[in-house]
Amino acid sequence: MNTTTIKTKRGARVRVHHAGKGAPLIFLHGAVGLLPENRFLDRLAERCEVFAPELPGYGESTGEELLDDMLDFALHGWDVVGALGVEKPTLVGHSMGGMIAAEMACIAPNDVHHLALIAPAGLWLAEHPIADLFAMLPFEFARLLFHDPVAGAALLTGGLDFSNLEAVGAFYINNARQMGVAGKLLFPIPNRGLAKRLYRLTTPATLIWGENDKLIPLAYAERWKQLVPQAQLRVVAGAGHMVPYEKAEALVSWLAEISGA
Repeated sequence: MNTTTIKTKRGARVRVHHAGKGAPLIFLHGAVGLLPENRFLDRLAERCEVFAPELPGYGESTGEELLDDMLDFALHGWDVVGALGVEKPTLVGHSMGGMIAAEMACIAPNDVHHLALIAPAGLWLAEHPIADLFAMLPFEFARLLFHDPVAGAALLTGGLDFSNLEAVGAFYINNARQMGVAGKLLFPIPNRGLAKRLYRLTTPATLIWGENDKLIPLAYAERWKQLVPQAQLRVVAGAGHMVPYEKAEALVSWLAEISGA
């Protein structure tokens, strides 16, 4: 994919990965950011026009000091859409990105063609508490995020040479920066009152969940279905929380279908 940097009206500088032609689709990443290899975005760009902005504090995007609360993140998302000159996109969010995408659609339900949420954060069930990523070290993430933790660890680190102390140090510093941004929405629990606003969703919606999600378990899909009764639920066998990276082909097929590609 190609990368470009845009500037929002508030002054954030956002790196955007972009490729493809056709119906516009915007992908919002989760708390761990875009991984070094994003085959699902490359394949999706064969079917539609894909934009994958990185949140301030992730990659080369800056302006994280401008984002304090949920409203800031949601409005930032719409500022990015405006800066890209995109009208009525399919909005796809994974995990924390799903939380942001849902808030964006609650604010402007008529400005979204279709809303696709992949294991979104944003709700809280006391009987099914979500694991605390902020109490873990980065090398522990894979066992929670992936159906296959060994393959997941390789994806998370991008083949990092752990004998290279300088590279390892940079990896941990980058992770700390990203999780500092994510903490504004997810710490101490990933609940910023989204459930109270989901009644505003009139946008066609699809929920996509890994059958073996150990971070945000399938019980949350049922709660989303209660709050967004018009949403279709698709459960992915053999996948954990990181459906885009574990089951790219199925995901691309579904997203292309709902985007109108």
